[in-house]
This record gives sequence, structure tokens and C-alpha cells, in this order.
Amino acid sequence: MPVCFRYHHNEEDARAALNLGFMKILKGLDAIEGEVNFNAWSKRIMVNCLIDEYRRSKKHNEHIAYKETDRELEFTDSSSLNEGEGAIGYENLLALIKELPPVSAQVFNFYVIDGYNHKEIGELLGMSEGTSKWHLSTARKLLRDKLDRLESLQTKMVV
Repeated sequence: MPVCFRYHHNEEDARAALNLGFMKILKGLDAIEGEVNFNAWSKRIMVNCLIDEYRRSKKHNEHIAYKETDRELEFTDSSSLNEGEGAIGYENLLALIKELPPVSAQVFNFYVIDGYNHKEIGELLGMSEGTSKWHLSTARKLLRDKLDRLESLQTKMVV
């Protein structure tokens, strides 16, 4: 369910995706040969199920203007420490990710949480590698801004 919540904005859609993923997992149990890490195998099936769902609904998603200038992509080169998760909590981070534009949130989830590279993300979502990098950069920038605003609100409340 946590994987589904990362890709859906409401509980109903997340539960529907979870049910569909479980059906695929149950149908695939016969195909397992030898010892397999069930958690990794089932998570991969669930993520692939979510990708398939995205592809089916891609026609209905809002249109995003893609920009691939060097200036907009330079944010992906800088590394950042993740100190925010410990301070605000997992649920709050998920809530902030859900506030991102849908495609940027998906790219962020695939890259940061699921470990896909930009080439794989581009192939999965039907975009170029550069566009995937732009969406990741945009998502990081928006999250950074939201975290900064939360931090300033918290410091004002303490003072």
C-alpha cells in the first residue's frame, strides 16, 4: 500500500491499484522457480503495474510544457542531504510529494524511492532522458521550497 500511495493522490485510487497489483502477484506465483526474494519480486510487480496504469491513463493527464535547457538541468548535478525526513516525518513527506505536479511526482518517486535511472524513467513514461532530469529537478526544487516554508513556520511558532 505505501508504494501505491506514492503514486496516487487519494486512497480509493491507491486501493484499486493495490488490488490490481495483488491479482498480478497471485497469478504470477506459479511462475516462480527456486528461491526468490518475495518482497523485492512483489514490489517490482506492483511498480510495473503502476507504470502500466500510468501509460493507460497518460492520454487523460494534463499537458506539461517540457523544457530542457542547461540552466534548468543544472540542479540535478548538485547533491543534497536528506535531513528533512527525520524532522518532519514520512507521512508529511508523502503529503508534500502528493502536492507536486503529477508527472514530476512520478519521476521523483521512480528516481529517488524506486531507484530507476533517467534512461529507464524516460522509456517507462515516454519522455526523453533530459525531460526526466528536468522533472526531477523541478520536484526537488518545489520540495525544497515547501520544506523551507515549513521550517520558517515552525521557527515562528517556537519564537
